[in-house]
Amino acid sequence: MNVAVLERPEQSGTRSADLLTLRNVEVRYRGNILVLKNVSLRVDNGEIVALLGSNGAGKSTTLKAISSLIAAEEGRVTEGAILFDGHPIHNSDPVTTVRAGLVQVPEGRRVLEHMSVEQNLVVASAATRLGRVELKRAIEQVCALFPALAENRRRQSGLLSGGQQQMLVIGRALMAAPKLLLLDEPSLGLSPMFVQAIFEAIARIRHEHGAAILVVEQNARVALEIADRGYVLESGRVVMEGRGEELLGNEDLKEFYLGIGAAGAKGFRDIKTYRRRRRWLG
Repeated sequence: MNVAVLERPEQSGTRSADLLTLRNVEVRYRGNILVLKNVSLRVDNGEIVALLGSNGAGKSTTLKAISSLIAAEEGRVTEGAILFDGHPIHNSDPVTTVRAGLVQVPEGRRVLEHMSVEQNLVVASAATRLGRVELKRAIEQVCALFPALAENRRRQSGLLSGGQQQMLVIGRALMAAPKLLLLDEPSLGLSPMFVQAIFEAIARIRHEHGAAILVVEQNARVALEIADRGYVLESGRVVMEGRGEELLGNEDLKEFYLGIGAAGAKGFRDIKTYRRRRRWLG
């Protein structure tokens, strides 16, 4: 699937200051279950960064550690540091994190089903305490980004399609005017038409709202088509990183995700072993 997007901002010789930095982050659940091990990554101002990996690699845990939602699952950053705008935020209050401009859209399209689309957006503005004029402007911006929401703004959100609900939860996050938006599996369970619409909107959010985006995604191809850079997680560790176009063309990565000839490979690192074995037998 080729996602039509606006051109990426020109990269100057001096890169912008890091907006988000993870330095050797370790995360444990219930004090002793190690999930992330020495994870380091960064997101610069205005960047889209993809975080890829198989199920159980630690992608969602990484996002929850950043947004401080991990505490609700008895998780904690036990080593390393997470910095946002130069300030440490690991193990912080999630509400404080949102007010600082960092907002996560969790996996699962958790809309307030008995409320209308517009009521969902209004409720989402509570954390940032928007005034009446600002609130109206923010709702109109969301509706301009997602015309399907504008057409259904009075409709009960539980009656929306899965793709429309995904648009709504992203729109709710935008009501907080985030500097950094964390998206967890935005394409999960959606039709190709809605996947394309969602990722085109993600590209527009960076250009029109000025937000940086860290997106966790199983669909590596669609994510890397719009990403400036990407990281691959496996078993709680970063095993590869690079520019989006470089990762999109990486043969090992393509073989892992597309399953071309990688019989029996259980993880990304198994691919290189498999390829070496295949050449040797060959």
